[in-house]
Amino acid sequence: MRALLVGGGRPGLALTRELVADGHAVRFVTRHDAFRPEIEAAGAECFIGDPDRIGSLRYALDNVTVLLWLMGPAPDGDLHGSRLTMMLERTIDTTVRGVLYEGTAAGAAEVARMAGYNEIPHAILDAPRADESAWVAAVLAGIDGVLAAPRGR
Repeated sequence: MRALLVGGGRPGLALTRELVADGHAVRFVTRHDAFRPEIEAAGAECFIGDPDRIGSLRYALDNVTVLLWLMGPAPDGDLHGSRLTMMLERTIDTTVRGVLYEGTAAGAAEVARMAGYNEIPHAILDAPRADESAWVAAVLAGIDGVLAAPRGR
């Protein structure tokens, strides 16, 4: 399985280490090349892109199994609205078999709508990041859930 991690911040590094330890590949999106050493030390492929500019993520979806849009603490706005919708539109005709979202209620509704339209299993993450271990466990459970679900459900 290859995960595309968009967002996630510092807890995303712990998630990456867990996924890599389980034999999975992770592509971790960051806006800043300065974070490359930390991302690569966690075992992920660093991808420079900006979720506010979906075009910069065009090739990030290559050979990805699960899209992790983990923007929980990001201010309510385009990352949970138009940018999220554009990214989900990009999952059509890709290898993406599941979407996990962390964010706002409006964003969760949009994920449910778009994932239903595209017949891609999805999960909504609502675990608080304050307990990093519990958050990572919730993300891993969400990934397992979307991968176990048949498409169209």
